[in-house]
Amino acid sequence: MDEPINHDKQRVALISMLASAALAFLKFSAAVLSGSLGLLTEALHSLIDLGATIITLFAVRWADQPADDDHQFGHAKIESVAALLETMLLFGTAAYIAYEAISRLLLGHAPPNVQWWAFAIMVFSIVVDFNRSRALHKTAAATSSDALAADATHFESDMWSSFAVLIGLTGAWLGWPWADPIAALVVAVFITKMAWGLGNRTLATLLDAAPEGLSSSIRIIAEQQDGVLAVNQLRVRPAGATLFVNLELSVSRVMALSAIGEVKATISAAILQIIPQADISISTSPIALDNETAFEKINLIAGQRNLNVHHITVQQIQGRMAVSFDLELDGSTSLKAAHATATKLEEAIRAGLGGNIEVESHIEPQPLRLLAGEPASPKLRKQIETALFNFAKAEKTLSDLHNVRVRTTAAGVFVHYHCRFAPSQNVDYVHAVVDRIENSLQSKFTEIKRVVAHAEPIGQARHKL
Repeated sequence: MDEPINHDKQRVALISMLASAALAFLKFSAAVLSGSLGLLTEALHSLIDLGATIITLFAVRWADQPADDDHQFGHAKIESVAALLETMLLFGTAAYIAYEAISRLLLGHAPPNVQWWAFAIMVFSIVVDFNRSRALHKTAAATSSDALAADATHFESDMWSSFAVLIGLTGAWLGWPWADPIAALVVAVFITKMAWGLGNRTLATLLDAAPEGLSSSIRIIAEQQDGVLAVNQLRVRPAGATLFVNLELSVSRVMALSAIGEVKATISAAILQIIPQADISISTSPIALDNETAFEKINLIAGQRNLNVHHITVQQIQGRMAVSFDLELDGSTSLKAAHATATKLEEAIRAGLGGNIEVESHIEPQPLRLLAGEPASPKLRKQIETALFNFAKAEKTLSDLHNVRVRTTAAGVFVHYHCRFAPSQNVDYVHAVVDRIENSLQSKFTEIKRVVAHAEPIGQARHKL
């Protein structure tokens, strides 16, 4: 939570404590001088409020401490504990007031000595209670503070009970002695009602009850995201201003890790749109789907073993599936070790595709990942360029040979070039043409390790390097 928010919470809690102390002093003074039970109950109520605001002040300071190894979700729940203590104080106060009021109604008591200043104190109390309640409710809503919400409830109950006491004092002044204990009973009812509501909200927070309707909204966001097969688990728990959201989703086991990351990011962003203070954790469970292709399964099985395969071919031969693929391994690996790796992969693929399947691999050296190179000598470059243009000229469908580069590395010479074909030509045909050129170049220049041809459709802008 930001520092300014912490400061606001503590500031309103401190002001509320000072206001409670002033009101309690004034009401007790008036109760002693007048003998009014209504004023005495209000003084007790304000005294309880003073204790509650002291608890609140310490609670918000404690709750604002950052999370640590022993409290990994922070300390915000201390505010709910403080609110629960304040609820118990409210119930206790209401019970005592009700007892005194009923005793005076049944047994009788000397009527109070009502003076003008008693009315003035109650009106002043109502004004203070109204302003403090409004300020506390505003800050509590902005910071999701249970302790400040409890304090706001205290001041709100004070305000309404002060109205009741004011009416009771008016009745006593008019010569109705029973009006004072009746007013005290009304105060007890107000306090009980507000304590009940506060207690329910506080217990809901302590029991990690999710805000109403929020779980459904989050579930809909997750289920409507492309790539999510199911929401296996959704947990939402509030802790002060932070709402912790834990999601477990089912995704296809052949989904790329980058795609899974995008799904998580999109869902998190959507949740933060409705809950800016959310702390979101999303995990995924990969599951197998009935519509997985053999190609997807083979790539998945190889990827799980950190192996690279390509040129996967799947055939149906007289009702039996036949699978072949190229397996890339480090060129320095011994044939014995390479064959053992290939055999284990073949067995895993056979088991993954289901039983009586022909599986065979072609082992080839893994391409070097990082090569230090430099432009070829002008003489070699000229020789290779001339041969390249001659071989390309023989291919009538290839045109606009450009961006030719010849580079030498420790692994051999690499040739790169761009060329154009008719947009309607298919990939098989284009690949066959550039393969013929590569084979011709490598036959003429044995030092050429690889030829990389980039084909572009005629009519489009040249590809940028």
